[in-house]
Amino acid sequence: MTNTVDQSGLLRPMLRLAMPVLAEQLLNMLVGLVDTWLAGRYLEQPHLAAIGLMSYVLWLLPAMFAAVAIGATALVSRFTGARDRTSVDQATHQAFVLGALAAVLATLVAAIGYVRFIDIMQLQGDARPLALHYTRYLLPVIPAIMIQQVGVACLHGAGDTVTGLVVMTVVNVVNVAISTTLVIGLGPAPQLGWTGLAIGTATAHVVGAVLILAALIRGRAGLSLRLSLLRPDWNMMRRLLRIGVPGGLDMAAILFCHLWYLSIINALGTVEAAAHGLGVRIESLAFLPGSAFQVAAATLAGQALGAGDPRRASRGVWLSVLVGGSLMCAAALAFFFAGDWLTRLFLGRHSLDVARLTVPLLKIVAFSTPPLAVAMILFGGLRGAGDTRGPLAITITGLLVVRIPLAYWFAYEQTTLPLLGITLPGLGLSVIGAWYAMLIDTVVRTLLTLLRFWRGKWRELVV
Repeated sequence: MTNTVDQSGLLRPMLRLAMPVLAEQLLNMLVGLVDTWLAGRYLEQPHLAAIGLMSYVLWLLPAMFAAVAIGATALVSRFTGARDRTSVDQATHQAFVLGALAAVLATLVAAIGYVRFIDIMQLQGDARPLALHYTRYLLPVIPAIMIQQVGVACLHGAGDTVTGLVVMTVVNVVNVAISTTLVIGLGPAPQLGWTGLAIGTATAHVVGAVLILAALIRGRAGLSLRLSLLRPDWNMMRRLLRIGVPGGLDMAAILFCHLWYLSIINALGTVEAAAHGLGVRIESLAFLPGSAFQVAAATLAGQALGAGDPRRASRGVWLSVLVGGSLMCAAALAFFFAGDWLTRLFLGRHSLDVARLTVPLLKIVAFSTPPLAVAMILFGGLRGAGDTRGPLAITITGLLVVRIPLAYWFAYEQTTLPLLGITLPGLGLSVIGAWYAMLIDTVVRTLLTLLRFWRGKWRELVV
């Protein structure tokens, strides 16, 4: 009877946290899916290859603020669980101070280095200038992306997952309306094609930032932004960074390795790059419940530990794994059995060769999705508890030691392993081989994450 009551006592708070985030993540993903659909239906293969890289760029830009966001969620949730409103306010405001500094630095670095970045990604043919053109529209909205990331992270830590959902609903309406109108040239609007996609995405991020600021200024979830509290508090910033930097480095390592992985695939050709980009977009459907229950696991763990109840923290994380993992397994079945239909949904007749290559990629990712679900949600629980060093080590091991070397070996007929300088005969499986490397990496990281969580040292961390 005790176990039943305890589970029901966790299930409702978990669902209240996770379901709005699930809807928010769906809407967030739709921004990219709409761009991919428009590129696949109304533009050409180089546009589809370029939008595949842009999906990584739109992942890279928010990740620049991951250290601040992860620290903010962990501290705000811990202080909320301890009912320490003064510290909640301090953590929220100092997160925005750090975020502003990071936004200035990120904008400068991006403005100076974006051309070199596109070149390193090895896009072939006409896709390169298209990627450069799109990126120029994103540079001015980097501060807006920061406001969204840090603001939503603070709200999640306070237990408010509804505001992000409302904001992303509006962001999607703006993106779909502007992008579709300008790509196709509906009504009196000019037909801008590729430029219309970039304008729609940039405008949507600005609108999202304005709405997040408005919610926080009005005092949503008890978090009220006030100018008087935006003075630097070095002690609180150190606490945010002590938790957030390892988590941010974890995100940076993931991005670095994914971009390296993408450059391996882009070098195979435009069709391979387009198929990979579309496969990643469709695969992101499975990330939705993972991301949502990752947030629930982080918040439940942080608040329970703040209240001095490590057992409840552990049960909340495992319950999140059970429910979120079940949903991700359902998505895996869709990838395996309905991959052809999902692919054709995004592509016109001019991209049949891309479709034929994407379908087997979805079958591969169907097998990687269940272990990915476990790793994603357990990572959320560890980060919510303040354990960000363990996930960093696991990420580096899986991506650098497993995925990247295997991607070279599996994809090319002959390859020289980076850093080691060893030339080996490869399997020559092209992009399919690279996705097999991803599958093996996912399994390895999941096993390491399970070991880390079961050891239980995260229950004793002091933040």
